[in-house]
Amino acid sequence: MTLKNAAEQSPTAGGTEAADRVADVLLLFSRSEGAMGVSEIARSLELSKAVVHRILQSLSSRGLLTTMDASGSYVLGPAAVGMGNRAWNQLDFRTLAAPVLRRLRDYTRETTTLSVLTNHSRMYLDQFESPQEIKMVVDIGARHPLHSGASSRAIIAFLPEAYIDEAIAALRKSKPDFQEADYHALLETVRRDGYTTSFNERGIGAASIAAPFFDRAGNVLGSISSCGPIFRFDAADTAGHAAKVVAAAREISDLLAR
Repeated sequence: MTLKNAAEQSPTAGGTEAADRVADVLLLFSRSEGAMGVSEIARSLELSKAVVHRILQSLSSRGLLTTMDASGSYVLGPAAVGMGNRAWNQLDFRTLAAPVLRRLRDYTRETTTLSVLTNHSRMYLDQFESPQEIKMVVDIGARHPLHSGASSRAIIAFLPEAYIDEAIAALRKSKPDFQEADYHALLETVRRDGYTTSFNERGIGAASIAAPFFDRAGNVLGSISSCGPIFRFDAADTAGHAAKVVAAAREISDLLAR
């Protein structure tokens, strides 16, 4: 049975309501931390199991969802992944953010970067290099974990707890002296201040100030940073430098909300 037929058989649901239900299911999966079954989806969206089952069957037939195993749980399918990749291209963050990053670079005279969230990692999408002889340069397209570095931390601080748990597990393996309480406190500082810093964290002699940007619904999409050699990042002026980075990130969020 198609979604259209299911909607037609419902005495209360018109075409618009049926479409809303399908959209709600897809959005629920986009926020999910793992596979979901019919009962969990029905409870979350306050829908009947029969309606949810029909929606899942239709989405699965089009590759937007796929079953995990015999348990009947679902995850996003290959078609949804393809749509996500196409969405990044169509949104064209590089074009939208370029003037903002260029102005920030001109003001700070340090390299500015644009990073986007890609599943459970971060990818550099663009940069505007510092005009100074000694500068930082990033590899466009390179992916980095979310647990370390200012650009990553600015993102993960605003993600669901499952991402943070994953980061903590990775940090425990790589750092014998890792303190979970300190990490949670650091993320809380990011949420409070709207930015984060890193000094000698992902590279010796490197410094960075990063702030997140969001979509219209308040979901974090990525971060921007101002980065350079640590000797030019005077701790006494961090607040002023960070204020410019935060303002630039907010401007990108405002552009995305239009």
